[in-house]
Amino acid sequence: MFERFRDNFLNLINSRLIVLTLVVILMGGVLIHRVFVLQIVEGENYLNEFSLKIKKERSISSSRGKIFDRNGKLLAYNDLAYSVTIEDVYESDKNKNKNLNATLLETIHIIEKNGDSVISDFNIYLDKNGEYAFNVTDTKLLRFLADIYGHASIDNLKEKEKNATPQDVINYMAETYGIGERTDPDDKSTFVPGQGYTKAEVLKLITIRYAMKANSYQKYIPTTIATDVSEKTVAAVKENNDALLGIDIAEDTIRRYINGTYFSHIIGYTGKISSDELKSLNEETSRGEDEPDRYEMNDTVGKSGIEKVMETYLQGEKGSETIYVDNLGKEIDSEGRVDPVAGNDVYLTLDADLQEAVYNILEQSIAGLLLDKIENIKEFKLGANQKASTIKIPIDDVYFALFNNNVISLEHMASAGAGDNEQAVRTAFLQKKEQVWSWLTEELYNRRTPYNQLAEEYQSYESYIVTNLLINDTKVLSVDSKDETYKAWSEEETISLSDFLEYAISRNWVDVSRLDMDTQYADSSEVFDRLVDYIRLELDKTAFHKKLYKYMIRDNSINGKQICMVLLEQELVSVSEEEKAALENGSISSYTFMRNLIKNLQITPAQLALDPFSASCVIVDPNTGEVLALVSYPSYDNNKLANGIDADYYASLQNDLSLPLWDYATQMRSAPGSTYKMVVASAALMDGIIDTRSTVDCVGSFTRYSDIVMRCWNTYGHGNLNVSQAITHSCNYFFYEMGYRFGLSGDPESGTNFELANTRMREYADAYGLTDKSGVEIEESMPQFSMANPSASAIGQGEHNYTTVGLARYVATVANSGTCYNLSLLDKVTDRSGNLLEDFTPEVRNTIEMPTAYWDAIHTGMKGVVEGKKYFVDAGISAAGKTGTADENKLRPAHALFLGYAPYENPEIAIATRIGNGYASDYAAQISCKVLQYYFNPDKEEDILNGTASQLEAVVNTED
Repeated sequence: MFERFRDNFLNLINSRLIVLTLVVILMGGVLIHRVFVLQIVEGENYLNEFSLKIKKERSISSSRGKIFDRNGKLLAYNDLAYSVTIEDVYESDKNKNKNLNATLLETIHIIEKNGDSVISDFNIYLDKNGEYAFNVTDTKLLRFLADIYGHASIDNLKEKEKNATPQDVINYMAETYGIGERTDPDDKSTFVPGQGYTKAEVLKLITIRYAMKANSYQKYIPTTIATDVSEKTVAAVKENNDALLGIDIAEDTIRRYINGTYFSHIIGYTGKISSDELKSLNEETSRGEDEPDRYEMNDTVGKSGIEKVMETYLQGEKGSETIYVDNLGKEIDSEGRVDPVAGNDVYLTLDADLQEAVYNILEQSIAGLLLDKIENIKEFKLGANQKASTIKIPIDDVYFALFNNNVISLEHMASAGAGDNEQAVRTAFLQKKEQVWSWLTEELYNRRTPYNQLAEEYQSYESYIVTNLLINDTKVLSVDSKDETYKAWSEEETISLSDFLEYAISRNWVDVSRLDMDTQYADSSEVFDRLVDYIRLELDKTAFHKKLYKYMIRDNSINGKQICMVLLEQELVSVSEEEKAALENGSISSYTFMRNLIKNLQITPAQLALDPFSASCVIVDPNTGEVLALVSYPSYDNNKLANGIDADYYASLQNDLSLPLWDYATQMRSAPGSTYKMVVASAALMDGIIDTRSTVDCVGSFTRYSDIVMRCWNTYGHGNLNVSQAITHSCNYFFYEMGYRFGLSGDPESGTNFELANTRMREYADAYGLTDKSGVEIEESMPQFSMANPSASAIGQGEHNYTTVGLARYVATVANSGTCYNLSLLDKVTDRSGNLLEDFTPEVRNTIEMPTAYWDAIHTGMKGVVEGKKYFVDAGISAAGKTGTADENKLRPAHALFLGYAPYENPEIAIATRIGNGYASDYAAQISCKVLQYYFNPDKEEDILNGTASQLEAVVNTED
């Protein structure tokens, strides 16, 4: 038995199976031991060291090129600054929004506590009534809404999305980003957007989250929360770094503009690229299918002006590097860095010193003109037979302008920090508001006074309610303009507001869905009551409040002294203690005090926005077509729009009645008035209508047309004048006759042919460049040639509309006797080492071949204009020019224009100046004289640019 057991055992040992089994057991033991070591003994260490590496390519932004003037004076550059950023390192779970929003809100509070601001370049802002509002309109608004709702094209917007209100967008975004609270923690449907946050906090969080969304496909690229922050903010963020997940401080570059206000319309500003810009710029700079796009969604690009025009030159070339990110998207390593190439530098044709001087001359001169028109009266009403040139500005209108154009802050008057006079004015306002509402309630329910029987003040309130509040602003009312009852309200003014509203309800003109009614089937009395409630809520807003202040000033509920003291309490102006005491004790009147503020430019024409408040001046080298100065007054600070638009500042610009965003030099158009007469003179001479010796007898009244009598500004007539004298004396009669003769076809009985006459004049307008844009590279309005009555057209009226820069090209062509250039603001482009890359020389558009005798006749006539003005003679300037006025509205002063060049013998510069609603052309000539004095007599700079209002000489003849 033992032997059998031994044999079996030996067979078992020698068996392949047992060997295999032992090997398996041994390997299993080793594996179990290794797993034990990895998971139990060293598991925690390995877990801490583990990270998933994902390879990514990251672009590195280049430094934007600089912008210089013609003399190498720096106008725009990049500056190093600190930014607060966030990386999306949050896990995508149900608590992500909550945790991310909490971190952002805490960061926002830290930034603001230290005096800095978070980004606000979102197309919604909080208006003065604390309501959300869009700061874009039309196509830009639709593009914004398409981006919000995730559509590639605005054509894909649904009707509800297309008509979304600012509040609708905020609610949608807040719900998307979890900015709000649930009334029932377990029920998602009870989520209330914005609950638990202030409106301002909601907007700031949405702005940042929306910016982060643009980077959602590249979490490793941080999103900027605030730019150009102080060292205090930097320190505070770093102190709280452990608690603020994903928040960091980054070195950044921001765009700076030196004396930006003087150049903002020309240089423009930069901002974050839009989806449309991304597409168009990448198409423009495409380098082939295998090459990466030059632009990305996080880039900063030129948004307007030269920054936009020269974008591809200024942008530079991005660098790149390979980075490795972990499974959360956080960068852990990098390699293969390729440095970016800085953008190229752009040089402009502008003379920066001249540009700044002209801007200051315009402001000082308009302030002087305003002071000449302001009188210590409460009202001025233009009489039936009075001309607009006689308009005076009551001091009460000046006081009201401070409220109407948002100079005085109504919000500050209602705040805890309001001064004594602010509180007194605020109390008077609240009493007035209650009084007006009591009157309106009584009027709506009981009195029912026909509109034409109301006092002017109450007519103003009712007109505002219907036209502005119910129809234009909110669309609560959709009226039928042909309806007889509507005409009885709007034209005949024979029914009451109550009668009109009740009729509107009966006709279903009222959109009850906008009244938040429980049911749209309510009876008419319920709709009327709800409409009254709606009116009260809407009237409790800033726009209507301003109307109340107008009549409070008029009825002396508040006075000029109080208003001046409010300016001091809000620190909007600064005066000596002696001046303040004099105002308080009455030794100086509020009228004199306010005039002194305007004289010292502490209150500017732009702030008041009372005619005149705007002007433009363009100076051209007539020998090259280069623009030396292109000035638009008023202007804005483009530093506040660069590096991400300051939404509040942008909104304030949009609400500014002086329209500072509007370029008055390139976008405002008006009739050229008598400055157009050189065009007609050229046409008449070249077409053989007259020669240099021909005369026309001006008798004052032009009676060639059977249905109209046209009068010369000199109603007694100028007598016999040749073409040079007609230009010098700006004889309308002479040029009426030229316009008439252009349309004669040989048959004396047929009269003049309007189309023929205007077609012949248009040929010469075109030769002077007045039928298309001037050539400057920034945005410019198209000119409009008049096809109206040829005699009216011949004196620069009719339908003519030209920009100041277009008129500058015209007079430059006159100055050089026939070479019409396409004007340019661009001089050259160089690389960072100063090597010339591109030279921009203005092109000759066309030349006017005209006999020297004809040119001499025109130049002589223009010289006569200047020689007849004492201030030009006293200044010792040899110049030639032409004045002109442009009537646009019989209830407002005419626009004032002057075109000229100097020196007369050998022109170096050509100038075009326009004062919007500037009363008389001679004022524009006086301003131009000051500009020429500055240009040719630098030693007079201190006298010309003294920082105070410039007194202009009184003008007798305002018709030229």
